[in-house]
Amino acid sequence: MQDSFLQRFAKNKVFLIMLLPAVVYILVFAYLPMGGIILAFKRYTYAGGIFGSPWNGFQNFEFFFRSGRAWLVTRNTVLYNLLFIAFNTLLQMSVAIFLTEIQNKTFRKISQSFMFLPYFISWVVVSVIAFNLLSYDFGFINNILSNLGFEKAHFYTEGAYWPVILTLFNAWKGVGYGSVMYLAAIMAIDTEVYEAAAIDGVGVFRRIFSITIPLMMPTVMILLLLSIGSIFKGNFDMFYNLIGNNGALHRWTDVIDTFTFRALITNNDFGMSSAVGLYQSVLCFITILLANRLVRLYNEDYSLF
Repeated sequence: MQDSFLQRFAKNKVFLIMLLPAVVYILVFAYLPMGGIILAFKRYTYAGGIFGSPWNGFQNFEFFFRSGRAWLVTRNTVLYNLLFIAFNTLLQMSVAIFLTEIQNKTFRKISQSFMFLPYFISWVVVSVIAFNLLSYDFGFINNILSNLGFEKAHFYTEGAYWPVILTLFNAWKGVGYGSVMYLAAIMAIDTEVYEAAAIDGVGVFRRIFSITIPLMMPTVMILLLLSIGSIFKGNFDMFYNLIGNNGALHRWTDVIDTFTFRALITNNDFGMSSAVGLYQSVLCFITILLANRLVRLYNEDYSLF
């Protein structure tokens, strides 16, 4: 047994060395920080540190749930993520199909490059773009509304606008990167299937709905499961940079991540911040297990495990 293992190790040592940086990264940034979970059950003091601070049981969780914000931030996080997942999945699938149907290779490459570009733009820069679009005094949209004789919109004081605004910005920034996996799934489809369909006189739309989309479904389901696994995690960079500490919008835009950040920065409450983070992680874990179970009941081949 030992010889067999050593032989396999020697045979695959190049691949194992290539894998080593990823393993070290996961250990350092994912597993070692898990030791900080104990802060969720402690009253943190600077003198005592992580391991020397006194235990306080579930008081940090009790404070979070009695704060009146637990249901609000959980609801906002889930609803926003459901909206993002649904809209982004449809948009990214559509973009991937659209790109594969373009016959002009030059135009296809240029289009894909332009769609990929927003992914590399920082959310800080996006927040500046958003402010110049949405500002009441000199924003581009309000200037157009004013010139057309309409009343200006108070984007930064009325929260009802923000589910649409956040969904559009999230989709704009992620559509290029998100469509790559769907493009790969389409490219993996056997060309003979399309050739047979062409011989039978199948049109473009029928080919898309009868061949492309059904054969993409395993990839779609896996990506959906991965997205559902983080459904209780808000995109902190997006929410914080676009909204900031604008209290007028908190009822509409406050998510678990921004609430945790404010608890840590404003109140220096390490215990409650850790408790909220643990609450978030446990919900994500339970959600991915339930979603994977439901997918297995529907089609075992589409499940993650």
